[in-house]
Amino acid sequence: MALPVRQQMIYWGVALAFFLVLLWYLGPVLLPFLVGGAIAYILDPLADRLEGIGLPRALATTVITLIGILILVLAIAFLIPTLVKQTNALIRLAPDYFNALRGWLTLRFPEIVAEGGLVQTTLVDLGEAIRARGGMLAQQVLAYVFGVVNAVVFVVVVPVVAFYLLLDWDNLVARVDELLPREHVGRIRRIASEIDATLASFVRGQLTVCLILGTFYSVGLMLVGLQFGLVVGAIAGLITFIPYVGALVGGALAIGLALFQFWGEWGAIALVAGIFAAGQFLEGNILTPKLVGSSVGLHPVWLLFALSAFGSIYGFVGMLVAVPVAAALGVVARHAVAEYKESLLYTGEMPMPPPVTDDLTSLGPRD
Repeated sequence: MALPVRQQMIYWGVALAFFLVLLWYLGPVLLPFLVGGAIAYILDPLADRLEGIGLPRALATTVITLIGILILVLAIAFLIPTLVKQTNALIRLAPDYFNALRGWLTLRFPEIVAEGGLVQTTLVDLGEAIRARGGMLAQQVLAYVFGVVNAVVFVVVVPVVAFYLLLDWDNLVARVDELLPREHVGRIRRIASEIDATLASFVRGQLTVCLILGTFYSVGLMLVGLQFGLVVGAIAGLITFIPYVGALVGGALAIGLALFQFWGEWGAIALVAGIFAAGQFLEGNILTPKLVGSSVGLHPVWLLFALSAFGSIYGFVGMLVAVPVAAALGVVARHAVAEYKESLLYTGEMPMPPPVTDDLTSLGPRD
């Protein structure tokens, strides 16, 4: 006899509540395992392809891990120090930029930036806040990151977790499939397949888009000679997963810095603007259609809500789980809407009973 629906809802609700409470209390501890699991999920198709050309799973996983460690070492040696240095320099110089902006506005638009006016007061307060708290903010961010998880433990644990999860990924999926309730196994598999397709399209594809655009913006801005071009390109690439926001925020920041650095050199300023215009064209017409596709079904507003909600409740760990949770809830919601449209609540009509026939031949041959 099948378990009543009400009892099933109670059991699954308790399981969900237990997961949320566990995430609340063990979030910092779970961070390396969540990051390692995300890396294994992203790299699993690559491991499958290496298996397809004849490499054993263990060897394929080892090759991927060694390449990843090499890239990480090169980034730590060359890229990350420059990025941190430029970020700190930008924070230190931010008050000077605001003072220059205030002086330029006062010179060009004296009637708008009147002494004691709203714009004047706002610029002064903002500049003082950045001067007083800019460096403190950078220190707090770094202290939070390295205080939540010890940096050495994080660097050691994440590759180990990613290696073993990537090595046993197919077996883990098979074991989870064995634990699915048999009554709903078909529907759960179908929903899980759609969730996987959504995540594969969004996470893997959008991560590639962010990496390509971040590299494009950073290299282009540094070739033009823009100060802090690496930081601006990294910021623009990092938030590219939100349509148009990456280009708008990065473009506004880059053009603003270019105006201070290249004032009067309109060709250089035009080049900075052209880099972001070219990046937006590349993203909208080539990268996103090819790598992400148009049928992801993860609306930017829904994604922003999930990131904000989980980030405010669970911190950085919540932001990591926000995307898969948002994808899962989106797929479940689409299935729920489909079920609703087929229900009596939506149609308002009882299903027609099968027609009754009086054909005696349906009872079988007579003696």
